[in-house]
Amino acid sequence: MRWSKQELDVESDSALPGLARLSNLVRSVTTPEFAGIRFHEVLAKSALNRVPTASDMPFGWTINPYRGCSHACAYCLAPETLILMADGREIPLWQVKVGDRVYGTEVRGNSRRYVITTVHAAWNSRKDAHRVTLADGTTLVASGDHRFLTERGWKHVTGRMSGADARPYLTTNNTLMGFGSMGVGELDQPPTRAYLAWDGIPTTTFAFSASSRVSGPSISRKLFIEGAAVESDARLKVVSVEDLGKVTDMIDITTGTGDFIANGVISHNCFARKTHEYLDLDAGKDFDSEIIVKVNVAEVLSRELAKPSWARHPVALGTNTDPYQRAEGRYSLMPGIIAALADSGTPLSVLTKGTLLRRDLALLAEANSVVPVGLAMSVAIYDDVLQQSVEPGTPSTAARLATVTAARELGLDCEVFMMPILPFLTDTREHLEHALGLIRDSGATSVVYGALHLRPGAKEWYLQWLEREHPDLLPRYRAMYARSPYAPKEYRAWLGAKVVPLLRKYGLSRGSEDPATGTVRSRSLAGSGETAPASLLAAAMPDGHLPTLF
Repeated sequence: MRWSKQELDVESDSALPGLARLSNLVRSVTTPEFAGIRFHEVLAKSALNRVPTASDMPFGWTINPYRGCSHACAYCLAPETLILMADGREIPLWQVKVGDRVYGTEVRGNSRRYVITTVHAAWNSRKDAHRVTLADGTTLVASGDHRFLTERGWKHVTGRMSGADARPYLTTNNTLMGFGSMGVGELDQPPTRAYLAWDGIPTTTFAFSASSRVSGPSISRKLFIEGAAVESDARLKVVSVEDLGKVTDMIDITTGTGDFIANGVISHNCFARKTHEYLDLDAGKDFDSEIIVKVNVAEVLSRELAKPSWARHPVALGTNTDPYQRAEGRYSLMPGIIAALADSGTPLSVLTKGTLLRRDLALLAEANSVVPVGLAMSVAIYDDVLQQSVEPGTPSTAARLATVTAARELGLDCEVFMMPILPFLTDTREHLEHALGLIRDSGATSVVYGALHLRPGAKEWYLQWLEREHPDLLPRYRAMYARSPYAPKEYRAWLGAKVVPLLRKYGLSRGSEDPATGTVRSRSLAGSGETAPASLLAAAMPDGHLPTLF
């Protein structure tokens, strides 16, 4: 593949603060094929990472060629979209900076209310443009993936009723939530009428010329709507959603509440995850868009494996970020890693949800002839609509299972990680039967399963998603995970009693969780008698696998 038109950003004054401190940073690269993603190429000083001896992880050594994961998708708006700031002004999205205070919303009790929040990240991309027009004249230019809050919950700008692309999307039967802009040519910076309306003060509209737009509200005491309920009589019914037939520059921001007010309506953003912070990178979108690439990892690994002290311990790949994420299509680091491990006589295992694994199956089969090679594909959800809602932009369930089949056809064992099982969503007998039937048909050698594990950072992300998509389940989840990141012991026992007979029925028992002890034997430790909690296996999975849920 040719990477034409790539741009380099190596000037220290434009580098991210944490990255500027890296003595091993070679260059930062952007390219049109990966819009919105910047690759930071570094020279690794080491490749093998030892897991602390006190850890319960079922492996002792790992390799992580990437930091961050490009599996994630972006939701974007046109740069001129007006964003409601904490002081009541509206400014274009392109002027919004990290650290700015803006209005978002949060659910308090039985109502959603406006709150002030902080911008954690802002980034650029190029996306196919769509224009959403509302009855009051408000227009919004956004990508098809962007979501707005409607009277029926969050909905994408575009979608389908069925098939792999099925997801909730805007129609002319929807009404957006917010107060709207004030129409083309009207006083729309800021929406002073809305502030007055919340105090019950009637107003009329006076149309100004474009040249007379103001930079702030004329009545300063009406600036603040902190705590006000999200309710309005503005005419925000969707009139049309048009594909503009062009790719345009777009911007998105990440906020503390997961949303912001764009042209007077409530707009979703990507949710932050607690990672990447070791380099002062943003805890949210930077994980998806600022990818650290250890370009020399294979060479460094070969030197480490050649040391007399190396005892050929099993090495696990995919314990932090997915080694077969999209970035691997550009850098092709895995073939060198696989070859180095096999040549040194080191057993290896790969855990991924990336279908790019198929590229290296022949190499892995060759390696398997000299060292034990274990493969595992992460496939957690077997309902297409739910899968796209929880992990948008990732390979489909069908594509991942087809990769399992391809591995088996080359004689490689390939396990399926059916985890996390989401309480009240994917733990029904119907869903489990459907899932295990598909896994069996793929030829998978075994299944590892486990209930959802919500560690700090992941918990906030998941509960926000749940409140948005399945608000009726929110109280039950809060009760389940109030005291621990793990599902209650009683739930895990109940789940085991349901799953284990099905695993036997479908011939997929080897490697499955023991419902009595909650442990699973690791193939990489076969013969050692060691076990590790299956829920901890989830914690070791790549963040790209239902990122941050574990």
